[in-house]
Amino acid sequence: MPDPILLRQLDGAVARLTLNDPGRANVLSEAMMAALSQALAELREDPAVRVIVLGAAGKVFCAGHDLGELQAAGDGAEAVFASCSALMQAIVASPKPVIARVQGAAVAAGCQLVASCDLAYAVDTARFAVSGINLGLFCSTPGVALARAVGRKDALEMLLTGRFVGAAEAAAMGLINRAVPAVELDDLVEQAAQAIAAKAPDAIALGKSVFQRQVELPLAQSYALASQAMAENLGFASAEAGIADFLKR
Repeated sequence: MPDPILLRQLDGAVARLTLNDPGRANVLSEAMMAALSQALAELREDPAVRVIVLGAAGKVFCAGHDLGELQAAGDGAEAVFASCSALMQAIVASPKPVIARVQGAAVAAGCQLVASCDLAYAVDTARFAVSGINLGLFCSTPGVALARAVGRKDALEMLLTGRFVGAAEAAAMGLINRAVPAVELDDLVEQAAQAIAAKAPDAIALGKSVFQRQVELPLAQSYALASQAMAENLGFASAEAGIADFLKR
């Protein structure tokens, strides 16, 4: 039996998903996208899971879409992009924060995958690009996630030129949180995952949802939404207990 295209592991409150098609640079084939979408849907409903870590096997994190599959799809290519867009939106909508563990290059839709995650930590040798334009194919769908993660000029420079940026530059522009030597990557990801897992999951879920919604709204609407959410959060049992304990100090 061949190895599964997506590996799944549960360590306490942390679910680990690993892209496992290293021989093809972990491309986002239709099979890979379906496996990821199914895993995210199942983890969303698992009360034991509080954080999801998304990693990859081999030297490359993700090389983007399977171009051969796209070419063969013909008139069905738009449906493939729609599936990918739904996957990226599922990551954003997940009530469980998703952390990208980037051990190698993330290209085109692979870069989109990193940009869609809530947090991203990478080895200092990782590289990032939305380089479809080098093949005559502008990375319009990766650009959606990229433009929400970095400034418009940084996003457009990458999209228009197809150039690769190193991990330090990716961190400076906000595509990833931090770049570290390979020997430090797992510890850094684990620290972030455990820090989130230790917090109240209902507050995390509400907070993430509101954050994603308010950043797209005008300032006054953002504050109105956030104020409503904080008032709601005050009524959570976890918040009531935490505040009561604090006031006793």
